[in-house]
Amino acid sequence: MLVSAAVCPCPPLLVPAVAAGAAPELDTARAACADALGVLAASRPDRLVVVGPAAGTADVETYPQGAHGSFRGYGVAVDVTLDGKPPGPGDLDGHPGADLPPSLAVAAWLLSHVAWTASPIQGLGIREPLDAERCIKTGRDITTGSERVALLVMGDASACRTLKAPGYLDERAAAFDAGVARALGSADVAALAALDASLATDLKAAGRACWQVLAGAAGGAALGGALLYDDAPYGVGYLVAAWS
Repeated sequence: MLVSAAVCPCPPLLVPAVAAGAAPELDTARAACADALGVLAASRPDRLVVVGPAAGTADVETYPQGAHGSFRGYGVAVDVTLDGKPPGPGDLDGHPGADLPPSLAVAAWLLSHVAWTASPIQGLGIREPLDAERCIKTGRDITTGSERVALLVMGDASACRTLKAPGYLDERAAAFDAGVARALGSADVAALAALDASLATDLKAAGRACWQVLAGAAGGAALGGALLYDDAPYGVGYLVAAWS
């Protein structure tokens, strides 16, 4: 059963070394992510499942605790492991540092940033775009049984909020993002399940499938929601929410 959830954006720029001189611009977002992870830890889950968009060929790819990720492709020597702590000397020996998709690598960094020790961790990469029905079923499967499960759901909203956004300006983006923000802030499972996958693809909203996994996992859980961050730096919608 689902006992809590946190929703965080997944730009590599959340990692200060990647953002470099622009790192302070996302300090508020990082603090909100840390607060959301605090809600997860306070729920004392038996297992934490981290869900993030991925570009693989499998609809759903599983990553075990200790899987490796890296930001070396962004020009910085930062490696992470999906275990809630920074990798120690030799932990990455023999690994190329590219096991985790970028979204889960960002999640691993966030978890190491707060020194997650509350429970074992499992990662799931969700192929974009995956149809809503399969996303919702995946979420239900995660929370089948009596185990107390917490979800960390990674994903960005639209990338079309301004002329300089990665997807250029689309007049539909602000309304789409506002609807997602309302749903996340009120833990509105039905609204997340009903998100328009085609529109989300048009707007390059990489979090849609993962939010619908959350909708499947949270059905019947009767959790309350709080929106902790809502902004669009760089023309991309970044949202942070906590459900408990």
